[in-house]
Amino acid sequence: MALLGERRPAPEETVLPRLRTALTLFFALDGFLFAGWVVRIPAIKEHTGASAGDLGLALLGVSAGAVATMTVTGRLCRRFGSHPMTVLAAVLMSLGIALPALAGSALSLGLVLLVFGAAYGGINVAMNSAAVDLVAALRRPVMPSFHAAFSVGGMLGAGIGALIAGHLPADRHLFLLAATGLLVSVVAGRALLAHPAPRPAPRATTPASTAAPQAGGRERRLVAVLGLIALCTAYGEGALADWGALHLQQDLSARPGVAAIGYSVFALAMTLGRLTGSALLERLGQTRLLVVGGATAAAGMLLGALAPSLWAALAGFAVTGLGLANIFPVAIGRAGELAGPGGVAAASTFGYGGMLLGPPAIGFLTDWFSLPVALTTVAALAAVSALIARTTREPARGPVVSGR
Repeated sequence: MALLGERRPAPEETVLPRLRTALTLFFALDGFLFAGWVVRIPAIKEHTGASAGDLGLALLGVSAGAVATMTVTGRLCRRFGSHPMTVLAAVLMSLGIALPALAGSALSLGLVLLVFGAAYGGINVAMNSAAVDLVAALRRPVMPSFHAAFSVGGMLGAGIGALIAGHLPADRHLFLLAATGLLVSVVAGRALLAHPAPRPAPRATTPASTAAPQAGGRERRLVAVLGLIALCTAYGEGALADWGALHLQQDLSARPGVAAIGYSVFALAMTLGRLTGSALLERLGQTRLLVVGGATAAAGMLLGALAPSLWAALAGFAVTGLGLANIFPVAIGRAGELAGPGGVAAASTFGYGGMLLGPPAIGFLTDWFSLPVALTTVAALAAVSALIARTTREPARGPVVSGR
């Protein structure tokens, strides 16, 4: 017999695990598709006949489309729900990844990448908003596990892409990625479309807590702070992706094959860090995890940038990945707790801006000083994120955070 007020029998034992599995698939799909596109950029450059400068401008279409869409997606999630928006954005991203194969010039490539970037920004806001609601309903800090799925998907997408790049033309590869994305969107999307985003149970002291969070002045300021933390750490991800291998090859005389391992070590450490992130959150709580993560990343990047030997630098890259692993997902999750999809959108936009800012900033600083000195800014910003988290600690509203 159902208890008074119970809407359905044991929803946490049936619906919530299905929603978690579906969302995990969407996070993995996002990383898989994006990495699959990235490894085919050289082939698309050759196909369009673009110069290096023209290609750089065209690639800005991804960034411009993503940043322009994130805030809009937050509003659409509030109006139509994060689950339908996640499925819609995944379908659009799957279709959009095939468009670069149809581009015949750098200009047309930039235009189609605006579409792809818009879908990429949209799915990141929508699925993170859905994850925030699910984490609150599960009453467990599992947000890092979703971002671990993104990292695993990215590693699979890059690995498979590298294996088939020499055997399959770029257009066929991108069309296969599109078909895979549509298939996963249909399979995983059924669970999301069948159930609305779960709401945490109302508490006695806050009878209106089932409504979507509304950001007041204090909440908006805290979301901006969390966005700044996300920016500081995403800066490091972008910098290491573009400059890590060059540092190992140019400054530490590593062979090209060994230098390429640098980012792989960083990415693998970040994935492992996210897989253990839920346990760390339960043990440390949000604030301590942000502080410890930022301090760890700062120490690791100082070693990675200034170490005189290759293996010490690789160890520094690994420590940096472990430190940065959970800062971005925790910051985005906390912003969603405070202000709903709008908070996710705002913090994500900050974070994505940091990832865009890192590579060119490192380039300018390298021209002025040196690459090792430029890479120490990653350590500096990681330390800043730890300091910000330590000085702006805020009590959590729900059971997702403990152990502060």
